[in-house]
Amino acid sequence: VQLQASGGGLVQAGGSLRLSCAASGINFSVNTMGWYRQAPGKQRDLVASITSDGRTDYAESVEGRFTVSRDNVRRTVFLQMNSLKPEDTGVYYCNTYFRGRFYWGKGTQVTVSS
Repeated sequence: VQLQASGGGLVQAGGSLRLSCAASGINFSVNTMGWYRQAPGKQRDLVASITSDGRTDYAESVEGRFTVSRDNVRRTVFLQMNSLKPEDTGVYYCNTYFRGRFYWGKGTQVTVSS
């Protein structure tokens, strides 16, 4: 199983970024996919998730600014991040649960300057 996240970078507050996570080795279309964020010195927290049938869930801190989506043909999950704030800074990981365990991508750094 491989989860490859990309799309991070440095952006000013108020800007946007779109993260992508390409998955292989899983039956992607039936898996719930999640995006997590780990800020410096803090634990890794769930930011957004999307089920196989497209139901989404968001952390309160990103509700209305972030949108998670998926393309089952391309086996990719996306995180559109708008109106970014400095507190959104962190390493973003994609995640899924498959055959009894969690899998994590390598992570992509997002830095939002004020």
